[in-house]
Amino acid sequence: MAFESLTDKLQNVFKGLKSKGVLTEADVKTALKEVKMALLEADVSFKVVKQFINSVQERAIGEGVLNGLNPGQMVIKIVNEEMTSLMGSETTEIQFQPVNEITVLMMCGLQGAGKTTTAAKIAGKIKLKGRKPLLVACDVYRPAAIDQLKINADKQQVDFFSMGTDVSPVEIAKASIDHAKKNNNNVVIIDTAGRLQIDEAMMKELIDIKEAVTVHQTLLVVDAMTGQDAVNVASEFNEKVGVDGIILSKMDGDSRGGAALSTKAVTGKPILYVGMGEKLSDLEQFYPDRMASRILGMGDVLSLIDKAVEANAQMDAEKEKEMAQKMKKGKLDFEMYLESMKQMRNMGGLGAIMGMLPGMGKIGDDQLPDEKELARLEAIVLSMTPEERKNPKLMSPQRKYRIAKGSGNDIAAVNRFIKQFEQMNKMMKQMPGLMGGKRGFGKFGKFGNPFGGKFF
Repeated sequence: MAFESLTDKLQNVFKGLKSKGVLTEADVKTALKEVKMALLEADVSFKVVKQFINSVQERAIGEGVLNGLNPGQMVIKIVNEEMTSLMGSETTEIQFQPVNEITVLMMCGLQGAGKTTTAAKIAGKIKLKGRKPLLVACDVYRPAAIDQLKINADKQQVDFFSMGTDVSPVEIAKASIDHAKKNNNNVVIIDTAGRLQIDEAMMKELIDIKEAVTVHQTLLVVDAMTGQDAVNVASEFNEKVGVDGIILSKMDGDSRGGAALSTKAVTGKPILYVGMGEKLSDLEQFYPDRMASRILGMGDVLSLIDKAVEANAQMDAEKEKEMAQKMKKGKLDFEMYLESMKQMRNMGGLGAIMGMLPGMGKIGDDQLPDEKELARLEAIVLSMTPEERKNPKLMSPQRKYRIAKGSGNDIAAVNRFIKQFEQMNKMMKQMPGLMGGKRGFGKFGKFGNPFGGKFF
């Protein structure tokens, strides 16, 4: 889970601060020394850590915090604010030309950083904003990269342009602009070649593309799991090619967090997005304040709401209204269960959801149902007839035995699942207030809990 080790260490430090009614200057310095060690172990740049600790200590000791009512909480608040500042304070978005003009984005990065997949993810985001993107395959050294980009373009239902492997990347880039003009594409995303390590030939090729076509934004993809190396790569690309924004890939596998905390401070370039999974939908806008809260174990409910709203963006309005009414009345059916499973996957799975809830991030994967268990429960529902899914009251012993046999489960597992489902129905009927709210809470509410109240 992202930042898991760093979050655990910081929470232990904060627990000690909050347990003391009165803080001395020595208490603060001792706590910050532990924070410093935690950040260094998370592979955060030493220079960045030193600057961060000095800023926190200066504010904590110099603003009368120690004499306040809740000094421990105030120190944590300062850490949160300084961490947010470290990562950029404000959210930065890709800058586009007017809709009647073409915006050219050039993707760059080392081989294996996830550049090609990220290009397709960004195309999907841009499409949702009403623009018409064109993915351009300029990695002529790896035929598999061209095939991968084409497959992902088809999945995202966006346009794709390639001239094979026998044409230079510069010529392909130039031709793609003409193609975009003829086909009304207003965003061109150029996927360039990567290397196992930085070399002059790669850098020259990127510079040649930028000289041949007007590149409005150069986006660098770096692997967050490489920690300080990711920051070094970002610095070198920025120095030699010029970078406008950074995308941290594989953040879901980075338990340390060094890249997220160092990149902006070292390069001066904003982090635009973070990749939180392998699916084409697993790309999140980077919000420094939300990321700081996540790192400090305070959760990230706003991003969770955004995920819920986005997951439901394509849901039929009438179907959505019908589902909401059923939940308010405590009349859930198994069709809704299948829908909730689908939406949960769209939001990154149960583990990702739990990691965004305050105080829930420390729940281990061994305490959550795995994919095998979820598939087993889904098989039970899929073994029901359409009538049984729509009307849970039809369940008779004979039907349950048939469902158990059809899904490869024993009758006890089917009985347990149906009982949990009935309990959830009763719970929803007693808690109609959970179904409303602002900023997507109503939409989030209808996901309910497909696990019988075990977690929520």
